[in-house]
Amino acid sequence: MRHELRLFFIALQFFTRVPVPRWVGFEPAWLHDSARHFPAVGLLVGAVAAGVLAGAAWLTSPAVAVVLSMAATVVLTGAFHEDGFADTCDGLGGHVSRERALEIMKDSRIGSYGAVGLVLVLGLKAATLGSLPVALAVPALLLAHTVSRAMAVVLIRALPYAGDLAAAKAKPLAQGVSGRGMAVALGWAAVVAAGLAAWRPVWWPAVLLSVVLAAMGAWACARCWRRRLGGFTGDTLGATQQVTEVLVLLGWLVWLRFAGFWA
Repeated sequence: MRHELRLFFIALQFFTRVPVPRWVGFEPAWLHDSARHFPAVGLLVGAVAAGVLAGAAWLTSPAVAVVLSMAATVVLTGAFHEDGFADTCDGLGGHVSRERALEIMKDSRIGSYGAVGLVLVLGLKAATLGSLPVALAVPALLLAHTVSRAMAVVLIRALPYAGDLAAAKAKPLAQGVSGRGMAVALGWAAVVAAGLAAWRPVWWPAVLLSVVLAAMGAWACARCWRRRLGGFTGDTLGATQQVTEVLVLLGWLVWLRFAGFWA
């Protein structure tokens, strides 16, 4: 149990700016094993986003609350996944070779495709959250941040690493994830999904639709990354997380739109 807690803290340290206890330490192999707890980190990020949204909506307005909630997650994660999404858009936005695309994605500067993509994905996220009542936006955020990170773990398991393994910033993750690790990651997502459905049974269609959309989005991402790059990179994992996060939120909005049909 202590080791699993250590792995959670390793994942938390990797994906957020949250300080971890000194006793955790670090070994490269632990980062590889910590992938199983990436969705747990997502649940924590989602809880912060939901808490800020609920509190700010009570104090200010829904629109301001959405912006503050999104800002809180960006500060908490250091825009880790958003940066990967922008780099992926820059690399794959033009008709370039695989080698050139990987080279572009390593560039720390943001290009036109990355800027436009980032504006669109953040705008879509804000518009979707703003269209949901706070009572639904809270569970939607919890599910979105958890499931989206589980989908990224699935891609680490399903695809080979496309970049230069020797130059990988997180080499242990580039070496893939075990079947057990992927199962634990999916288990985190399943627990959150089941918990929300049990908390309010009327939500089960929204939960199911959101998970299905996220899975479809992850499948589409996997096909694109394999076709264009031959596998995944750290940037494409960030892009996968952003795409599937938005799809989960959209699933809740679609359910709300047709709630009478599901009843």
